[in-house]
Amino acid sequence: MNESAIISPFATQTIEKLRGTIRDVPDFPTPGILFKDLAPVFLDIPLCKDLIKVLVQAYSDNRPDCIAAIESRGFFFGFALAIELGIPFVPVRKKGKLPGEVVSVSYELEYGSAEIEVQKGAIKPGMKVLVHDDLLATGGTALAAAHLVERNNAEVIGFSFLVGLSGLNGRPRLEKFSRNVLILADYN
Repeated sequence: MNESAIISPFATQTIEKLRGTIRDVPDFPTPGILFKDLAPVFLDIPLCKDLIKVLVQAYSDNRPDCIAAIESRGFFFGFALAIELGIPFVPVRKKGKLPGEVVSVSYELEYGSAEIEVQKGAIKPGMKVLVHDDLLATGGTALAAAHLVERNNAEVIGFSFLVGLSGLNGRPRLEKFSRNVLILADYN
């Protein structure tokens, strides 16, 4: 990851615009939660293009072999980043959503458990994989995606997110796989 790309004037301006576009929704989905709504970001096409440019700049010097993006909002920018970098895109889906043989991993959530999958053979052994999602909270799903990468005998070279909620301590959990954790807009 090229950290200088993230602190360039263009990147700084783009991240500030991202912060100004994200909408805070109090008490959603439950009382006491301040939800970071990214829907307004998707309505701002120039901002979306600029965010993709920032992500491309961040990974141009340390290019992954593929992007593994987490369902479903991770697909939006993960797919665009893969296209711009000229590398494959691998969707990480909830159990039962992919046809054919799959590789899966179960993981614990604060309210139960879940399972995610990738199609067998989509991530090739030895690949350097960037895991992407829209938002990092506790890191459980991203951590499970990293385990999926490992189960395919590939390497996680980093994680990227548009938004992070640093108060939920997801970053330290992910840094066990890779110290390259890119969060464009981090909130406490």
